[in-house]
Amino acid sequence: MTIEALNDAETLLKKIGNTPIVKLESLSNNQVDSYAKLESYNPFGSVKDRAAFWMVKIAEENGLIKRGHSVIIEPTSGNTGIALAGIAKLLGYTVEIVIPEKASDETKKIIRSLGAVLYETSDDLCPKVGAGTDQSIALAKSIASARPDKYYSPNQYANEANFMGHYKGTGPEIWEQTKGKITHFFSGVGTGGTITGIGAYLKEKNPNIKIIAVQPQQNHLIQGLRNFEESAKPDLFIKREQVVDDWLTITNDEAFASVKEILEKEKMLVSPSSATIYTAMKKYSIEKGYVVGIFADDGKKFKSLYTQQKIFSDTEFDLALKEARHLSQDSLY
Repeated sequence: MTIEALNDAETLLKKIGNTPIVKLESLSNNQVDSYAKLESYNPFGSVKDRAAFWMVKIAEENGLIKRGHSVIIEPTSGNTGIALAGIAKLLGYTVEIVIPEKASDETKKIIRSLGAVLYETSDDLCPKVGAGTDQSIALAKSIASARPDKYYSPNQYANEANFMGHYKGTGPEIWEQTKGKITHFFSGVGTGGTITGIGAYLKEKNPNIKIIAVQPQQNHLIQGLRNFEESAKPDLFIKREQVVDDWLTITNDEAFASVKEILEKEKMLVSPSSATIYTAMKKYSIEKGYVVGIFADDGKKFKSLYTQQKIFSDTEFDLALKEARHLSQDSLY
């Protein structure tokens, strides 16, 4: 990589983080202010930009990978794959992604467009975490272990850098953006890095802040989230799960209904996981407070899923894409 290209890459990577929060008028009243933290404003379109950047950064600092030599391989249900493929491309790494075949067609197309090699496994939409239950994780591990001199797997399910990206980044951002007024925080759980990183930071600032974990139903269709009744908790989450004060489980029907509701009431086109968080914020009883929920990504890459599930027709989706507010125009894919 030339000095000019390296400088350009560093400039682009500095855009990770500092995402906006926007008020959700449909969930706010005289006693409750509700906000969405829009992680789609990260360069590669999701909250996973933060974890991917920190995992690559720490691996470089520890001499585990070398630009122009190492191959990064990782199992993912989507957003981490996009983030790693994009960030690694900027820095001069080759990336191989293992993904369940039921991930959205758009997600797989984006990963390929960023130059990553893609391996698909016939698995649930979101990989289960646990011995012998996830083909994506097993395949990535087998490839990496066979060539340890060449391959490196960040292992987002246990990597402390995943936690640190949120403890040092997203958590402080939310605290500053709410001027310390936040009383309730909602997040989905996949690897556990987002909710534990942000939750740990917020609890240090104010132990009374309620941290609410949101999971989808069993056999769900919510890319990026996990139900811990059907899959084991990742090591990263187990380490700090005590920061969670409460849990909510949201059904597929509830989440997909919220996709349409959010478009109608907020003029926002969101992802299934963001709609799941919105639903939890709507259902959870709060008499008075300042509420923030993580909207991990927007709905731009879910046209095929939404049409398949009859949430939108092709025409309705295209119109929503054209008229929706708060869609970042600066994504690097």
